[in-house]
Amino acid sequence: MSTPSSDTVKRKALDTEYEKDDKFRVLCLDGGGAKGFYTLGVLREIEGMLNCPLYKRFDLVYGTSTGAIIAALIALGFEIDQIHDLYKNYVVEIVRPIRKTKRSAALARLSKEVFGDRRFDEVKTGIGIVTTKWELEKPMIFKGDVAQAFGRQGTFEPGFGITIGKAVEASCSAYPFFCKTTVTTQAGNDVVLVDGGFCANNPTLYAIADAVGSLGKPRDSVHVVSVGVGVYPEPKARTVVRAANRCWKLLSTARMLLKTLEINTQSMEQLRSVLFKDIKTVRISETFQKPEMAADLLECNLTKLNLLRQLGGDSFEREEEELRRLLC
Repeated sequence: MSTPSSDTVKRKALDTEYEKDDKFRVLCLDGGGAKGFYTLGVLREIEGMLNCPLYKRFDLVYGTSTGAIIAALIALGFEIDQIHDLYKNYVVEIVRPIRKTKRSAALARLSKEVFGDRRFDEVKTGIGIVTTKWELEKPMIFKGDVAQAFGRQGTFEPGFGITIGKAVEASCSAYPFFCKTTVTTQAGNDVVLVDGGFCANNPTLYAIADAVGSLGKPRDSVHVVSVGVGVYPEPKARTVVRAANRCWKLLSTARMLLKTLEINTQSMEQLRSVLFKDIKTVRISETFQKPEMAADLLECNLTKLNLLRQLGGDSFEREEEELRRLLC
């Protein structure tokens, strides 16, 4: 597995150990491509507040698309600065190419070089990676613990027997920006998968269902932190035209996908607030309206992405006291 680069900012050791209590803490991370830099800005501050790697404080970590990359790395024990190093090294190279085949090839390299052959029975905390079955039009969620299964416990296999990297690759396959991903499960089934954002770009509902459903946690013990990628003005056509390879038909499809993912995110949050309003939840994903903040999932300007990371830190600050009550 790749190690963080030598220029990682030096910070004090994250060494706080918390005693076990009766709270069940859940972290949920939205999809959004390169906008995941905003997520990392939020999470760096949460990690600093807790003074421990996030897998030690959260009992369940769920992620979709870019959130799946971050969730998987957290569950494997990575600290947020390490994940940020990987994002700087890989994510820009993934979203930069014009053709979806090259983008998908770069995504596959991340899967292989960062995750290697590691599997879901190696995670240090509960995990859920959300993908979408293209042909069957239903979600497929990769989990590490049979206790999270809602059925078929007798044939449960962590992550359906595939590697973490392959599940993450599938969760990030935002068709038509990327090619579809085919995986072969332990049962020998070939499954065509696309981005988890088609069914739950905001995976909070699925995570809460695991907590209070399959895991049977009392509702008053479940404490949820749900982190989005921020909402920004639509970029000039430059970015989306590149994504659509200068084809009007694909351009229209690409814009429709971006709109669909945002509608999905907001509708999932609205449902959560109605169905699980009694479960303590902090949702962090602000709206930014200045034209210079325009960004989408294929943003590849590191200066802009660094600004998104800073905005994530600012968003944390506005929720810091509530997060402290929820997590500490």
